[in-house]
Amino acid sequence: MKSRPTRTAAALAAVTLSMSLAGCVESGRSSTTSAPDTDCPWKPDESVTTEARIAWQAVPNGDAVVKDLGLLEACMPNADISWVQAAAGGDVVKYYGSDDVDLGLMGSAPATIASSEPVVEDVDLSVVWIHDVIGDAESLIVKDPTITDISGLKGKKVAVPFSSTAHYSLLQALADAGMDATRDVEVINLEPEKMPGAWQGDQIDAAWVWDPVQSQLLEDGGERILSSADTAEAGRPTFDVGTASQEFAEGNPEFMTQWTKAQDYAVRMIKDDPAAAAESVAVVLGIDPADAEKQFGGLTFLTAEEQAGPDYLGGQLTEDLFTTAGFLLEQGEIEAVGTESDYADHVDPGPAKAAANG
Repeated sequence: MKSRPTRTAAALAAVTLSMSLAGCVESGRSSTTSAPDTDCPWKPDESVTTEARIAWQAVPNGDAVVKDLGLLEACMPNADISWVQAAAGGDVVKYYGSDDVDLGLMGSAPATIASSEPVVEDVDLSVVWIHDVIGDAESLIVKDPTITDISGLKGKKVAVPFSSTAHYSLLQALADAGMDATRDVEVINLEPEKMPGAWQGDQIDAAWVWDPVQSQLLEDGGERILSSADTAEAGRPTFDVGTASQEFAEGNPEFMTQWTKAQDYAVRMIKDDPAAAAESVAVVLGIDPADAEKQFGGLTFLTAEEQAGPDYLGGQLTEDLFTTAGFLLEQGEIEAVGTESDYADHVDPGPAKAAANG
């Protein structure tokens, strides 16, 4: 059994990561300050008194908008809401296992791992939202410009956060190229915020990572040779998903409705007013708003109505998780694959349907 972080460890990790990403943006706000005078876009639900601990990651999507604008706090003024930062989805799974969080953003690969038997970290969660469909926002970046395809990385050191969607995409790309991830390359488990230092110190030759670190490596002379858009075309799409403890979701339906409405509001802001959404993302991630808006282009954002339908939470996502599990089993990342209905038990379109219906 892997060691589990205590509440103190999780809190310390959140503070450390927040400090590492803190920075000023053009608006004059920083990643440690909130948007002023946020009002709930609909009638607040004062009846919700839930305590909710939410794991978030530095990803340029609607979750960052919700956090910066304080939408949950404005729309549920009597709820007790706290945010815990995580470096990658594997950390979010561990936080669930140590009962540090009730909801959290993670990639579809760690969500699949957490939904497969035997359940890791004593986690029982459901996917309740799709924050984004990952495209060019998550890519394989190489230092040597003469390397133009993944086969050129033979014998090289490739960094990736283990148990993440990036790790899944890297393993798939290596397998598709006929390469062995344990022999042909040295795959190094590295958190995104540590990659720029390792890159500049010539400790790694490549990295599969998401924005904003991906953009930092590109600006530092890196070249993109593959992205998660390519792996999606090969039949293995990846997502950033919103998850919730099944016990929490079942016991707090009013909170889940408000949470999903806030996420849907943020998605519509990204679609309709990307500049305003980018300012919020920039504050949370500590980057420039123009860079944040540019990074939206590497992701596809879905409204609650789209998500609740058969192409996503209403059906297809279950099949995608099942397919992901099969590949992860081949790679030795999980011990067994359940039935497709087992993965359906870990996908809940209910909150998205409630938000879509107003």
